[in-house]
Amino acid sequence: MSKRVVITGIGTINPLGSCVAEYFQNLDRGVSGAKIIDRLDTTYFKTKFACEIPDYDPARFPEAIDRKEVRKTDPFTQYAMIAAAEAVRDSGLDLESIDLRRVGVVVGSGVGGINTYTEEIKEYFESDYHRFSPFLIPKFITNIASGHIAIKYGFRGPNFGVSSACATSAHAILTAASQIQLGRADIMVSGGTEAPISIPGLGGFNAAHALSTNNEEYRTASRPFDATRDGFVMGEGAAILIVEEYEHALRRGAHIYAEIAGFGMTCDAFHITAPREDGESAAEAMSLALHEAGLTPADVDYINAHGTSTPLGDIAELRAVKRVFGDDAYKVNISSTKSMTGHMMGAAGAVEALACIHAIRDGVIPPTINFRHEDPEIDYRLNLTLCEKQERRVRVAISNNFGFGGQNACLAFRAL
Repeated sequence: MSKRVVITGIGTINPLGSCVAEYFQNLDRGVSGAKIIDRLDTTYFKTKFACEIPDYDPARFPEAIDRKEVRKTDPFTQYAMIAAAEAVRDSGLDLESIDLRRVGVVVGSGVGGINTYTEEIKEYFESDYHRFSPFLIPKFITNIASGHIAIKYGFRGPNFGVSSACATSAHAILTAASQIQLGRADIMVSGGTEAPISIPGLGGFNAAHALSTNNEEYRTASRPFDATRDGFVMGEGAAILIVEEYEHALRRGAHIYAEIAGFGMTCDAFHITAPREDGESAAEAMSLALHEAGLTPADVDYINAHGTSTPLGDIAELRAVKRVFGDDAYKVNISSTKSMTGHMMGAAGAVEALACIHAIRDGVIPPTINFRHEDPEIDYRLNLTLCEKQERRVRVAISNNFGFGGQNACLAFRAL
């Protein structure tokens, strides 16, 4: 019989909050994290805004990262360290009494230290010295966040990074759960982190016509399922979950938020950036997650949609939902929290897993904000939780994440 896997600790820093409580509160309030970008010159870019972490200063988090380590780490690693510190504290782990060889870390990132890489290249060509910092490589490689977390806490189990674009941290979490099911660890620290708001990040996504350019209405520009949506809004931050074998959690008296009941992975094998319009492969990922969990579509109360606010993606995802759920699609709540956080890319799956945990624990469905105009290609008989939160008992929630390259991941969470 496969080992059961549960979540016993959570932490985050993102555009809506520097901790879990603040994040959940602002989700419920329907707060937009979008603001005009102030950390780089956007003169040559069509998009001038993003969902930045407000007033970010690593010195505010001495428990997470020593000031001497700040210059050795890119912001994406700092975000992971901050979220991990909250998650470890929340889990109540006694590091003196557990076998640290049985605790692993798998934290993902889509673009890693892109800010560090950009600054180093710029400095190399503009300075008279043409040298690189010895910290360049260990600052920008995507697996380094996992390494830093392990070093800080002494976790000596499986340790690596995952990178699959916007499906990254969903893949990280399901990979962590798999390590436990295979008996390779008792506890895994898992999630995702991203700091993509940079010259190549903004310029590259603008060139790909992926970002919203609605600078006049930037606070409401992330508008999933709305007829006027014109692309996603870039976000940043991290979310970390303590993923633990069920019996191990019971023995130490841990608080359990939810069970990771099942997960599914597929590939569109269709296009490097666009989804399959019929949603077939995304639907298969959802079906696999439900099958593994022993659930039916009628059991699901909430779907946290990938819902990026792109013209093609939103329609394809809702088609996928209807393929899987049939008539039950009209009974489930669906919402896109990216309408508030923006698209945190490699961190999206983890921060949205927390939204599912919030729904299960607190009976609150976060809203899809910024909706104003109906799209004739979208079926609004679906409960898209538009504009305001809704209260309902949630026993099962699923989270969808789809990445460039056609990579699809679905996580199913169940109350215990």
